[in-house]
Amino acid sequence: MDERVASAIAHWGPRFTANGVTVSDFERITHGLETWDGWCAAWSSAAAEHEELGRQALATDRLLSAGQHLAQAALYFHFAKFVFVADLEQMRRAHLRAVACLDDALPHLSPPGRRVEIAFDGGLLVGVLRLPPGPGPHPAVLMLSGLDSAKEEHRVVEQLFLERGLATFAVDGPGQGEAEYDLPIRGDWSLPGKALLDALSAQPRIDAARIGVWGVSLGGYYAPRVAAAAGDRVKACVALAGPYDFGDCWSGLPDLTRETFRVRARAGSEEEARHIAYTLTMHGSAGAIRAPLLVVFGRKDRLIPWRQAEHLAVAAGGDSELLMLEEGNHGCANLAPWHRPYTADWLAQRLTTAAPTKGEPG
Repeated sequence: MDERVASAIAHWGPRFTANGVTVSDFERITHGLETWDGWCAAWSSAAAEHEELGRQALATDRLLSAGQHLAQAALYFHFAKFVFVADLEQMRRAHLRAVACLDDALPHLSPPGRRVEIAFDGGLLVGVLRLPPGPGPHPAVLMLSGLDSAKEEHRVVEQLFLERGLATFAVDGPGQGEAEYDLPIRGDWSLPGKALLDALSAQPRIDAARIGVWGVSLGGYYAPRVAAAAGDRVKACVALAGPYDFGDCWSGLPDLTRETFRVRARAGSEEEARHIAYTLTMHGSAGAIRAPLLVVFGRKDRLIPWRQAEHLAVAAGGDSELLMLEEGNHGCANLAPWHRPYTADWLAQRLTTAAPTKGEPG
């Protein structure tokens, strides 16, 4: 087996199934996949099967099934392209299919979703807003992806938040998803964070006074950067598997991850990419975090050393909690029941309980 295929399966296998890929699909797609050149096509072929099921359901007015099938297709097209930077044209074709499938699925999901577009720095940030039942206004979670994830991947986690009365706003930021072609990765997320919080706060039925931020992998770095810059606009923050200083992690990253970062950071060489990686740091920012912070990490994370999580939890300026899972991998996808429900409960407790007014006893 191609080393890159083996690396992708070893590093991210549990992530695929934890985020909605069926075990049988994962096995048939990856079984016999010997070269990395065939990765995108293999996943795209399986995605097209689910898309066809969705199109058939739409044509016969089986709308709930249509939404489920098309969202599944979007997930598979996403995994076709997620780190497939060796062939950018093929990658982008798969990505466009992922976006189209999710857009067509959104009105038929339960609860439904709505696409939100935000002009930013000459490009476009795109998010998916989903509201729990009821008139609102609802507390909300801004959901931030990592280096190779995007809004198409978060449906399973969205559902946990929605079931607890939290609206979800899963977005593609600079260097991610739909924004990766126009906006490179950046270390300072104060401006993107402000644009996303402004857009979310302006949505009907959203309570702008009760917004939390959740991020995974590099999103687990972006989320605390947003919380640090936003002050009391952010009421709670979850950092899942994020680095404290990404440059310090560089030498231990898989080749696929380093090359994906290089492409999405618009670096001309690996050395330039490494230099940019050092700009993704919480040094000088962690102390400004005032919102309650939950840091979730796996001690067996092979991408980001676990001491990075300890550093963030200690350096944060407000109340912080470190949930370290001893057998957890990157993102703790192999132990989803041990952190995802707890994280959803933790956010719900902090966003659905009214804070005392200034001057009242807490």
